[in-house]
Order: sequence, then C-alpha cells, then structure tokens
Amino acid sequence: MTTPITILLLEDNPADIELTREALSHRKLLLNLEVVTDGSAALDFLMQRGAFADRPRPDLIILDLNVPRLSGKDVLAQIKSTEGLKRVPVVVLTSSAAEIDIVESYDLGANCYVNKPLDFSSFQEIVAALESFWFTVVRLPTAAEAKE
Repeated sequence: MTTPITILLLEDNPADIELTREALSHRKLLLNLEVVTDGSAALDFLMQRGAFADRPRPDLIILDLNVPRLSGKDVLAQIKSTEGLKRVPVVVLTSSAAEIDIVESYDLGANCYVNKPLDFSSFQEIVAALESFWFTVVRLPTAAEAKE
C-alpha cells in the first residue's frame, strides 16, 4: 500500500494523544494520524472547512466522547447523518464505561465502543487490534464508493 491510511483522532488529552501516536508508530501500515482536540475542529476537518480545507477524508475516525466545544456524541451524530461521511467507520475510544454512553453511541451509529485502558501495554494492544481489524480484516468503501 503506497497511499497512507488517514486516521482522524478526536482527543483533548495530550497524554492520550501521545499514547496513540506512540502505539501507531510501531505499526506496519503506512498511517497518517491527524489530531483535533475539540468537536468543532473535528467537524471543520471532516467538512474540509477553514484551516482544514486541504485535509483528506479520513479512513477511520477515533473519537473520545468528552471533548470541549462540541461533544463526541454530537460529532458522531453529525458524521452519521452526512452523505460522504456516514460510511467512515467511527471507533469510540473513551474512559466512560457508563451503559448510557455505550447505548447512545451505538444508537448514533458508532461502529464500535472501546474503553481506554489504564496502561500503555494494553493501549498498544487495543490500537494494534483496531488497526488490524479495520485495515486488514474488513473491506472499507473507497472514497469514490463512499460519495455515492
């Protein structure tokens, strides 16, 4: 694969951003990690507005529920109701284990819900599993297919 896989990470915790970067840096696939730290910036990125006008459509979105300006749930709802975005897989990666958050996330169209682990080793395992599943096991629509 010569074209990098673009992952959009919506996360406001600098430590979790660095953990994600570190975990992905050890992977075999060519990955481009784009990071936004609030829900409004995530929507600007996804809609290719303003400073994000030249950014690519992500192949996978990983989002935290508890981010400033616009919640992860609001971002998820917007993604799944927008043509051209609704087929992009969304992984909710959050510290919340509340049943209501899990149910609401799936009701809004999340493709999976994962609790953030407490240690780096477990975090690396989760990132490796996500990468393996989404980019080697499943078949995702191409950008052209996703726009139809």
